Amino acid sequence: MSHDLGFWILQALNALQLSMLLFLLSIGLTVIFGLMHFVNLAHGSLYALGAYFAASFAAVGGYWLGFFLAPVAVAGVGMLLYSGLIKRMRKSGPMAQVLVTFGLIFALLDLTRIFWGDLALGIAVPDVFQGRTAFLGVEYPTYRLFIIALGMAVLATLEFVLRRTQIGAMIRAGVDNDVMAACLGINVERLFFIVFCVGCALAGLAGAVAAPLLSVTPDMGLQILIPTLIVIVIGGLGSLKGAIAGSLIYGCVQTFGAVLAPQLASVLIYALLAAVLVIKPVGLFPAKG
Repeated sequence: MSHDLGFWILQALNALQLSMLLFLLSIGLTVIFGLMHFVNLAHGSLYALGAYFAASFAAVGGYWLGFFLAPVAVAGVGMLLYSGLIKRMRKSGPMAQVLVTFGLIFALLDLTRIFWGDLALGIAVPDVFQGRTAFLGVEYPTYRLFIIALGMAVLATLEFVLRRTQIGAMIRAGVDNDVMAACLGINVERLFFIVFCVGCALAGLAGAVAAPLLSVTPDMGLQILIPTLIVIVIGGLGSLKGAIAGSLIYGCVQTFGAVLAPQLASVLIYALLAAVLVIKPVGLFPAKG
């Protein structure tokens, strides 16, 4: 075990960067589930679409064009999905929702192959985030620090919107009891639509910021799906606190597990997941209701 403080700070930053990326992806899925009680397994495919849109826009106008337009494009896909499929399936029960969205994963997978092919795409890190920055006494890639800062900014924004604004109060009321919220005059259907589109946009944003770090491939949505579901199950469904707690736990276990016990790293997170399910089946910080 290393006694170098810089080494542990570096691992902590790696864990935080992974956690913030998972948070961007899981918060949309968990709020959609918490409010709509809809199991959208295709959320990872929207993350992959975000990466592809970002790569396409970046090829035309640079990284920042992809960064800003990819979430909008994925939100547009979300609008089509909600109007054509999700709205009709909301009352169909969890089994039908799982089957339909599971099929949607492969439909979107094939669509990405048709439009972009099987070859991996890449995006260059923008000039302003090239190189490394000294932070807490260690040299760390500037772009990864940007991801950490972006995740914290999204967390602070969502915390403010959900806790301090009227629409946040309506969302919390809908998560707690959508029937009672409708009786109080809240347009729950419109709220569902807005939350679904925002969740899709956050998945697109996660894909856009991950694209310079990872190869943009058709199956990247499948690869991220299991970690995202683990984050949600550990943290608890439908809550902002659960999404950030689950993301931090996953990031720390995965990163420090690879350093401290590399031979057990692949099973540590599953052991933790099993322990949480046994001790607290609803997750550590589930939404009330």
